[in-house]
Amino acid sequence: MNIVLLSGGSGKRLWPLSNDIRSKQFIKIFKLEDGRYESMVQRVYRQIRNVDSGARITVATSKTQVSAIHNQLGDGVGISVEPCRRDTFPAIVLATAYLHDVQGIDPEEGVVVCPVDPYVDESYFAMLKTLGQQAEKGEANLVLMGIEPTYPSEKYGYIIPENKDIISKVSTFKEKPDIKTAETYIAQGALWNGGVFAYKMSYMLEKAHELIDFTDYQDLFAKYETLTPISFDYAVAEKESRIQVIRYGGQWKDLGTWNTLTESMEESAIGEAVLNEKCENVHVLNELGIPILCMGLHDVIVSASPEGILVSDKIQSSYIKPFVDKIDQQIMFAEKSWGSFRVLDVEDESLTIKVTLNAGHSMNYHSHKNRDEVWVVVSGRGRTIVDGMEQVVHTGEVITMQAGCRHTILADTELKLIEVQLGKEISVHDKRKYPLEQ
Repeated sequence: MNIVLLSGGSGKRLWPLSNDIRSKQFIKIFKLEDGRYESMVQRVYRQIRNVDSGARITVATSKTQVSAIHNQLGDGVGISVEPCRRDTFPAIVLATAYLHDVQGIDPEEGVVVCPVDPYVDESYFAMLKTLGQQAEKGEANLVLMGIEPTYPSEKYGYIIPENKDIISKVSTFKEKPDIKTAETYIAQGALWNGGVFAYKMSYMLEKAHELIDFTDYQDLFAKYETLTPISFDYAVAEKESRIQVIRYGGQWKDLGTWNTLTESMEESAIGEAVLNEKCENVHVLNELGIPILCMGLHDVIVSASPEGILVSDKIQSSYIKPFVDKIDQQIMFAEKSWGSFRVLDVEDESLTIKVTLNAGHSMNYHSHKNRDEVWVVVSGRGRTIVDGMEQVVHTGEVITMQAGCRHTILADTELKLIEVQLGKEISVHDKRKYPLEQ
């Protein structure tokens, strides 16, 4: 099974835990049997592997999310990186070209496309396998998953099938309606359009070359920025006559807001939090490492992270985006392929960060033109390389790097350090990378 997971999102609706780098799919809120937590993307990846251990999984994403994906899924997952955002059709074409030209997949194989963040059980992934197999039969150019609606929703588009069979031709598509119109759609046997579909790779490549002038994956990647943004529905699905839909009646939730997300949490609090007995339907997610006390609250979400603090009625939390749009703040937390960092303090000419490197990982070998840096190792053991000189470091070591010198640190165990950046022009863009010769 070839699966393309679409991983986008601006990180606004689940502020302050999400941001442009850490979108909702990377927030670890689902508790495992061993007490650890996993994110939406980790949960989906695990579920796919449980259903089809040999599935070929490719994540289509922006370059800002690549480090977080490697951090949470490892290096074995395929990644189709969009140089910039151009909506779903260009993203799907780029991922298809990646599968064909980079991964060498047979063009007669089926490809299943779905969002990276649904809250579902494993029957959903068994249905994805069925979608791919149906696409390979060639009875239709597109095979969609239609989700049987549980209520008249205004949040989703609708698929109107020709009949009520498990597999049916599609009669028409409907845009997101008001509740009354949704009720009439459902009475006609309409299904929610969850953005899940399959196609034979050869079909999508042919359609791509009809609509975009490119030769292969490398050429498409190089000119990606010049492409016109357009959704897959507008570009392909709504114009395709040979299209089928398969009914899916299993578990499916779109956890797009704090209200819907907390419905799927197994416990009232993640992180340090105390709720007194007068609290009802209250959820707390706390990443600050300081206690939060809630008393006598009803239907409230409290979320605290280095990015900020949200205290909201659960229904009102759905309307958070325009307020977050007005908040202008640098990224305070991010997961990288080698670990993570958290900003502790910001001054005019200094920035203090806590860095965690995973065992066996290292930063890039790099230099800065406009700032000095000081590392204080607070736990763990590793090695620094500063201008080619290697040194073993452990708890309590202090390493000083002046502007212009090349440096990196390699973690032999999990390594935590405090990094202080000093300079008048501190910027994420002030970084030059070098090959590391050991």
